[in-house]
Amino acid sequence: MTMRILGIDPGLRTTGFGVVDLDAKGVHYVASGTISTQHLVSKALPARLKVLFDGIGEVIARYQPTCASIEIVFVNVNPQSTLLLGQARGALVTALVHADLEVAEYTALQMKQAVTGHGRADKTQIQEMVRRLLALPGLPGPDAADALGLAITHAHAGKAMARLAQADGIGGNGSGKYKAGRSR
Repeated sequence: MTMRILGIDPGLRTTGFGVVDLDAKGVHYVASGTISTQHLVSKALPARLKVLFDGIGEVIARYQPTCASIEIVFVNVNPQSTLLLGQARGALVTALVHADLEVAEYTALQMKQAVTGHGRADKTQIQEMVRRLLALPGLPGPDAADALGLAITHAHAGKAMARLAQADGIGGNGSGKYKAGRSR
């Protein structure tokens, strides 16, 4: 059975997405790219959020993922930037749960450790390791590489978490599965 994972690197100006398939033979590249709001006036926050929501909706419709993973955002030096990024992330998570996808969340540190083996990897190291792990002919862009890294992280962590849940007899209810305002 193949699991199709959508990874998302949230950003208000540029959001990266990456889609991979996980099967018995390993992780395989499907697609990647970015959703840009840079063509909009910077103060047009609602319009930017709509572009992100609609853009991820189009990615979901086209590639039909079975689950998703997204980066957890931490507080930056600039609180205003953090709040804006949080709103972008919220629009993206809303699009995912609107499509009834289970959503896994990983920190940048977790993704870097899973992909490169250490948490202080820079963008170029992530790009190169994603290229190698997915046997890509060239380097993906930095935002797409981070998104693919999040999908790869979930491919590995998700399998381990499912085995643990099965061994412990605990059912995974997915943090992103909501119906009628209640979590399942």
